Amino acid sequence: MPPLTLIQRLELLRGIRRPSVNDYIPLIFKDFTELHGDRCFGDDPAILAGIGLLGSRPVTVIAQVKGRDIEELKRTNFSMPHPEGYRKALRLAKQAEKFHRPVICLIDTPGAFCGIGAEERGQGEAIARNLMEFMTLKTPVISLILGEGGSGGALALGVCDELAMLENALYSVISPQGFASILWKDPSREKEAAALMKIAAEDLFNFGICDRIIAEPEGGAHNNIPLMAANISAYITEAADRLSALDRDTLPDRRYAKFRRIGAFAE
Repeated sequence: MPPLTLIQRLELLRGIRRPSVNDYIPLIFKDFTELHGDRCFGDDPAILAGIGLLGSRPVTVIAQVKGRDIEELKRTNFSMPHPEGYRKALRLAKQAEKFHRPVICLIDTPGAFCGIGAEERGQGEAIARNLMEFMTLKTPVISLILGEGGSGGALALGVCDELAMLENALYSVISPQGFASILWKDPSREKEAAALMKIAAEDLFNFGICDRIIAEPEGGAHNNIPLMAANISAYITEAADRLSALDRDTLPDRRYAKFRRIGAFAE
């Protein structure tokens, strides 16, 4: 069966059958304990974060929660985090650095929330600080895009040593709807925008942005969640073992060099 088109992927990722972190975490991490709050304003249910065991290795998990029904969608603000969510993520990432735990980021968001309250509490600053601080963490950071990886809301958890994507996942510096709104002043043209943006996993792998593509069952990840969890677990375990064997002091420079290689320019 041929790969899904960009439009089919976009519809698949926004469907309620698409597995979320609440499906994967119990299958991948043992003894997972959720930690709450940013120690500044409050807790953000759109970002689930805590500590668990990957095999026998303690890891910190930071995950964006995509709702599966209307109540969960409302509780998690349709997977659009507030600044306190990103500050919670950074608090746990710094804790992981202190205790030499790898950080596993599971990304699935159309973008950060842009409401008045979020802006008043420093949404842009929270995202920018994550970009800066994650770049300098002296512990391995592995990011995996499960579904939508939209805009700064995804980039705030995407500064990592290795980035993997599920086969049908999408990753972009702006959502297709935002792209259409800016370029054509018509957000209803988001599907047309998505087809132009080169945001599929295979595009990003060819650009050197994505390091690994994790295959999905025919028709999408929802058709075999245990298999997907096993494939994700195998990749994260291998990457965590490999990155943990490196000198911790060299990780920031290695990470910086990875991002400097992205893109093309001429002088």
